[in-house]
Amino acid sequence: MINKGVNGDLTSGMLERFSSDVVDEKADYVIVLGGSNDIGWSLPLARIVHNLASIYDAARDKWISAVACSVPSILGFDELIHPRLELNKTICMEAEKRKIPFLDIFMATADKRNHRLLEDYSADGLHLNSKGYQRIGKYIFDKWLKAVLNHTSMAVE
Repeated sequence: MINKGVNGDLTSGMLERFSSDVVDEKADYVIVLGGSNDIGWSLPLARIVHNLASIYDAARDKWISAVACSVPSILGFDELIHPRLELNKTICMEAEKRKIPFLDIFMATADKRNHRLLEDYSADGLHLNSKGYQRIGKYIFDKWLKAVLNHTSMAVE
């Protein structure tokens, strides 16, 4: 696994780097988690979704399996929770349309009652801390990677 995430990056930057970060690395899979910073910069939902969908499609065109992830919630910036929920709903629809896995990082790290990021997962309310990253790592493993590894090992046997 190679983490090619860039702090503060936008989905447009992810799309621009797709070839060098994913294709050139000869990846079999790409986990796509982006859009939080776009929301912070008040970019239109349609543009964010277009960029993410372009990444999913570029992966498909290169025979790379894409996994779509929702963006996580935040704590202390309640006005930015609704745009995240809207983006995540649209990411889920795009994943369903493309028949690719969707992993709901938001709900895996949020308080189910108010949709705020759980305090344990962030020191500043905006960025995940090590416990938050451990949580999403475990969630990704349990909800997706474990099945991929089991399928791969059965194919080898």
